[in-house]
Amino acid sequence: MYILLGKRLKELRTERKLTQKRVADDLGLQTVTYLRYEKSQREPPLATLAALTRYYNVTSDYLLGLSDERK
Repeated sequence: MYILLGKRLKELRTERKLTQKRVADDLGLQTVTYLRYEKSQREPPLATLAALTRYYNVTSDYLLGLSDERK
């Protein structure tokens, strides 16, 4: 499941032409932590997952691959 999360995070970030550092800074994360989420090397805690859904304006179901609808 988290492999799709990483893929979707990268897709959303690149659509908005953002760097990993910018997203990490905006969310109060270390850049390497966000990078690991995108590479599916680390699972975000629930609070971070919620912050990511708000940041990208998508549902958690979309990020987790349970739905293909963003909203």
